[in-house]
Amino acid sequence: MDFNVKRLAADAGTFLSRAVQFTEEKLGQAEKTELDAHLEKLLGRAECTKQWTERILKQTEVLLQPNPNVRIEEFLYEKLEKKVPTRMNNHEQLGQYMIESGNECGPGTAYGNALIKCGETQKEIGSAEREFIQSSAINFLTPFRNFLEGDFKTISKERKLLQNKRLDLDAAKTRLKKARVAEARAAAEQELRITQSEFDRQAEITRLLLEGISSTHAHHLRCLNDFVEAQSTYYAQCYQYMVDLQKQLGSFPSTFSSNNNQSPSRSGPSVSVPTIPVSASLSAPSNSMSSPGFNELRASSGSRKARVLYDYDAAGSSELSLLADEVITVCSVPGMDSDWLMGERGNQKGKVPITYLELLN
Repeated sequence: MDFNVKRLAADAGTFLSRAVQFTEEKLGQAEKTELDAHLEKLLGRAECTKQWTERILKQTEVLLQPNPNVRIEEFLYEKLEKKVPTRMNNHEQLGQYMIESGNECGPGTAYGNALIKCGETQKEIGSAEREFIQSSAINFLTPFRNFLEGDFKTISKERKLLQNKRLDLDAAKTRLKKARVAEARAAAEQELRITQSEFDRQAEITRLLLEGISSTHAHHLRCLNDFVEAQSTYYAQCYQYMVDLQKQLGSFPSTFSSNNNQSPSRSGPSVSVPTIPVSASLSAPSNSMSSPGFNELRASSGSRKARVLYDYDAAGSSELSLLADEVITVCSVPGMDSDWLMGERGNQKGKVPITYLELLN
């Protein structure tokens, strides 16, 4: 108990001495031992590295997970050392909705099949995004976080200890200046030698730790290369997925127009129409083609109104895109394929397939 009391009193005395020395330095009433220029430069570089590492780390976390609520949840799970629950990301969720919608519309229809294809691609992008995030978290975020929570905390601790040793050294110098009695001067000189030795030793320890920042920069450079490589791979995968999807969607109009085994849907017809001369009587499975209106239109050069039965995406500049249930003007053009008519909507003109239309009386 006596030892603890004495130790507590000594610590309190040391703390008070440092506080007095620090205050007098701030007021300009006491001299301050300056660190050498090299050590000051190392301290500045370490602080700069810490600040920018924090900013880069924080913004990368926002990039990888834009939802702040999810970031907080993942942080809490990490602190509690619990496994983060697996959840669909935005691309995977969108893909799931598209696939379910496509199945509801009918996988055999053009629109339903397109939805399913888009949904599958969205899920592939979501999977690639998940791999990118995992790779970035391991190879980029973790090393940055380890530096802030490990190496820099050690540097900060030793830097604070160096500050205390400097205050002790300056306080000893002040006491030596104030000593008048020979015995007091001898004690002050002994204290000064001890504090100077401790300060020099702590300055060397701090310097060695600060010089390790160069190794930290080299390590973070490798992590940055890993991050860029993961990002490049992710974007390349997304680009390829979308190029493949565009090719698949581009083949849909011709694929579904020539499929004789499918039934008609709002996305497009499923029967092919044989080539019949203009003067011939048209007859085909489609009700719109077997109506007298088409025969009359083929036999004349006039124009008539027609209702669009299904959506149709133009395959080229010579064709006209259609929307289901809209009404357009159509006419027959001599020499045109018998499966097509010339359609007009306002200032827009282009070929339209007969099987997508129903002539109006």
